[in-house]
Amino acid sequence: MKLANRRIRLVLAVFALAFLAMFARAAWLQAVRAGSYERLAAGQHRATILDPAGRGMIYDRTGVQLAIGREATTVYANPRQIRNPESTAKLVAQALRLDPDEVLQRLSDRSHGFVYLARKADPQRAAILKRAGVVGLGFISEEQRVYPLNHVAAQVVGYAGTDNHGLAGLELGLERELAGKPGSETVIRDPSGRVIDVLHSTSAREGKDVMLTIDHTIQAQAEAVLRRTIDQWHAKGASAVVLDPRTGAVLAMAVERGYDANRFPIVPRDRQRNRTVTDTYEPGSTFKVVTVSAVLSEGLVTPQSSFTLPYEIHVADRVIRDAHPRGTERMTVDQILSYSSNVGTITLAELLGPERLSRWINRFGFGHKTGVDFPGESQGIVPALEQWSGSTIGTLPIGHGIAITPVQMASAYATVANGGVWSRPHLVERIGTSERAKPVTRRILTPRVSRQVLRMMEDVVLEGTGQEAALPGYKVAGKTGTAAKPDPDGGYSTSRYVASFVGIVPATSPRLVVLVTVDEPAAAIWGGVVAAPAFQQIAGFDLQYLEIPPDAPETLPSQQ
Repeated sequence: MKLANRRIRLVLAVFALAFLAMFARAAWLQAVRAGSYERLAAGQHRATILDPAGRGMIYDRTGVQLAIGREATTVYANPRQIRNPESTAKLVAQALRLDPDEVLQRLSDRSHGFVYLARKADPQRAAILKRAGVVGLGFISEEQRVYPLNHVAAQVVGYAGTDNHGLAGLELGLERELAGKPGSETVIRDPSGRVIDVLHSTSAREGKDVMLTIDHTIQAQAEAVLRRTIDQWHAKGASAVVLDPRTGAVLAMAVERGYDANRFPIVPRDRQRNRTVTDTYEPGSTFKVVTVSAVLSEGLVTPQSSFTLPYEIHVADRVIRDAHPRGTERMTVDQILSYSSNVGTITLAELLGPERLSRWINRFGFGHKTGVDFPGESQGIVPALEQWSGSTIGTLPIGHGIAITPVQMASAYATVANGGVWSRPHLVERIGTSERAKPVTRRILTPRVSRQVLRMMEDVVLEGTGQEAALPGYKVAGKTGTAAKPDPDGGYSTSRYVASFVGIVPATSPRLVVLVTVDEPAAAIWGGVVAAPAFQQIAGFDLQYLEIPPDAPETLPSQQ
């Protein structure tokens, strides 16, 4: 009897100890861990679902789509819920046209509760897979960025990546405006994952559409001309800028060789840049317009002032010659520009002196960003006055020892075309429903000097180095440029050049400024031979396309 009582007491003691342990555990969980478990429980039943904002579209000036969003479906999986990875992998691979071995590898790794199977897949194929009802597969509707015109203006428009964030070009520069703001929805789910309540919802704010000043037809034609020019002269590359000098609107900004914007991730980085804005070059003789404009503005000469010019000139420790051998000649300022005389231009620069020349270079905006609405603009390289050597007054006036961007040079010529008033170049015409602000302008030249320079540039095309740029029915004002490229170890190359031409049409009432640069042409090097014909093709097409009437109809071929 006593033994039985002891056993009963022992059992009761064990139960009492167990009860006390359970009570202590419950008290600890409720008092100490209550907060963390409450958060865990909420996390298991509460979820926040993001609602991506649609990215704004990019249009050219005529309303043609340059960048759009296309419906796509992202397919993901929870490998821990996949019952048969082998059969599921075959089904997914067949529906989405994927590698079955790669899909199987992802589905077999049960250490992850979430894996992507296909980002932004074809929505129709994803819908077929969804109808199969495989437990563990999930589907998210997304937007895929697409560039309908492929290579046209690829470097300008840029690229938005898989997550629809801008990575290059205007897609990057206008990211805030294009991206919008995603919405969200906080929901309560039941144990099977079904939504049973919505706690909070915020609507997505769609991105704003953007209209550019670029005209896709003008852009595409410029790109085609550059490709033909590269092939003809076996050049390394080429670029072109087409500006409306009255407003600063960029109608085309072409860089070749280009690429298909839809294939941006696999394009070499060297080809992705918009070189008209980001890269610099030594302009050579196209820069002489700045020197001539400065000496006229200072009242030191007139277009008819004449100088006796030898074939070569000594400047400090350098001897600088004209491009082609000649005897000592007497030339007017007009002829100095028309025949692109290095000796004559340096003679004019010496009249100005370093201080005034430096001031005019700065006044034209060289060494400063133009402020064009494109990311990554270079300000160029202009030596400060205190860094000038004795020979700088001989090299800088003829476009050597200075590095500029094509858009800077096009803007300088647009100043001459616009009666001496500089307008900031721009690519964006409208964002959403908001028109762009009034163009930033400043006067650089007087109307009289701009007319004088424009007239002298007409002679460049009529009888000087730019005759290949002539257009029947139109007066063309322009300037050629040929510049040796600097060597990495100092000095200048004897085989690598940049050939360029900048032209204004119609010269009587300018509507277009067209700049063409050709990098390292092999079969010829002269701007008047290599770049001027490309200008002629681009400008000739644009004048007809924009229906700009001739200002010299007497030069049209007779219709007999």
